[in-house]
Amino acid sequence: MILELLLFGALTGFISGFFGVGGGMVLVPLLLYASFDMKQAVAISIMQMVFSSIFGSFLNFKNKLLQIKDGLLVGIGGFLGGLQSSFILKTLSSQTLQYLFIAVVIFAIYKVGFTKVSEEATLHKKHNPFMLFIVGLIIGMIAMSIGVGGSIMLTPILVGFLYYNIKEATSLALFFIIFSSMAGFISLSLSGQMLFYEGTLVGLASLIGVFFGIKAKAITHIQSYKKYTLLMYSMILLSMLYKTFVSH
Repeated sequence: MILELLLFGALTGFISGFFGVGGGMVLVPLLLYASFDMKQAVAISIMQMVFSSIFGSFLNFKNKLLQIKDGLLVGIGGFLGGLQSSFILKTLSSQTLQYLFIAVVIFAIYKVGFTKVSEEATLHKKHNPFMLFIVGLIIGMIAMSIGVGGSIMLTPILVGFLYYNIKEATSLALFFIIFSSMAGFISLSLSGQMLFYEGTLVGLASLIGVFFGIKAKAITHIQSYKKYTLLMYSMILLSMLYKTFVSH
């Protein structure tokens, strides 16, 4: 099981760095197949996100793809929303959480798929601070409850409604995950639901993957990047549909 967790961490880290995601939408299905239940998978996933989001955001900042001010606005909202995750986990069943996960992925595929992308930078543009905070708050509440960092919801909103460049949007989304995952980590730790050992193994292994994922992202053309993003979302959706409706 240790080797599996390390491999899961490295793979999740690469995907996290390349796509600007926390990795939960990949890690949660993998952990479910490895016989963890949904709530255990969520706990491990959240701890992994703490590792990958901090390191990945540092690398994105060095590559000048991260707007710190906007990131703080959505991040603080995400942190406050993420603090509610333990309550939601206690209230909703594992099956309901899986249905919510599937709905989130379908929304992401639709929004990214029908939004045009370009290489034009958007870091100089101003965005409504209150709107960024509210978006972060709502996403933080939902994301931590299903074991994802929020990028799969935040990136489509940033690209489709706030008109960020998709690479900049994924960098901002990864920074957001620092706040939402820390809130989720605190919330689950205080409620006794965190799996520290397994989460640490996956988190440390993910750092290697994050490094190479961000390097690959930097050299990928933006149109190809969009296609890869949609492909990943589609694979995750099919995996969760199979796990939820076929394998039971």
